Amino acid sequence: MRRSPIAVLAGIGVVAVTTAFGVGAVLRRQAAIARRRIGKPLGEESIDADRVWRRALEGDPVDLLVLGDSLAAGLGAERRKETLGGRLAKGLGRRLHRPVRLRTGAVVGSESPDLDAQLALLPAGYAPDVAVIVVGGNDVTHRLPVSTSTRHLRHTIDELRARGAEVVVGTCPDLGALRPVPQPLRRLVSSLSRRLAEAQTATARDAGAVAVDLRRAVGPMFFDDPDAMFSLDRFHPSPLGYRRTADALLPAVVRSAETALSARRRPEAAR
Repeated sequence: MRRSPIAVLAGIGVVAVTTAFGVGAVLRRQAAIARRRIGKPLGEESIDADRVWRRALEGDPVDLLVLGDSLAAGLGAERRKETLGGRLAKGLGRRLHRPVRLRTGAVVGSESPDLDAQLALLPAGYAPDVAVIVVGGNDVTHRLPVSTSTRHLRHTIDELRARGAEVVVGTCPDLGALRPVPQPLRRLVSSLSRRLAEAQTATARDAGAVAVDLRRAVGPMFFDDPDAMFSLDRFHPSPLGYRRTADALLPAVVRSAETALSARRRPEAAR
């Protein structure tokens, strides 16, 4: 006897719901496995790298601000010069032949909504020449809606540009490179991180910022050589991982700093 279309749809619905619950249970178990494997061997405090870098060079320091999550904060680096901020400051100073004053507002464990608090902690009159934002990994692992992530990213970019800063956004890395995360969860977080990175790119460009696709720029290196690119917890970058990430961001940071400095020189020349 043929079943009615309504009965067929109802059966599909039951199967879909059952499958969804089954997949959800599997993913929750795998997430728990990943958390146990990763742990917190690095703690939750990053190295303080804030200082004037390349101090011996002539000229007023270029002001560099770094906001975001543990990657932006440099968790996993062993020395301050190995943090993302330290490497960017050194590279920027070398390219511009000027000192660079680094301020790190990034906080380990941050998600995109936490950027608001990082902005709020900046001094009222602080006006960086260039700001770098790297955030998104925790948004994916905590299942934050992409619309929420991009809304807070857009607000942060707007606020920084209102202060006169040029902004560079390093998009969400490909979390599919995380070997402690079992399959199929790893494929899922890879897809989710790619989706967030694409949305971050569109948001950054629409707001007048420069986006650097870290998934394309350094993702293959983390996939091909995870032992060298990841730190002890196999989640955060190693010193080499930070070096490669900084290398990917630096050209955009240099161009943005040059744009900001040029814009600030024009009013002075007019006077």
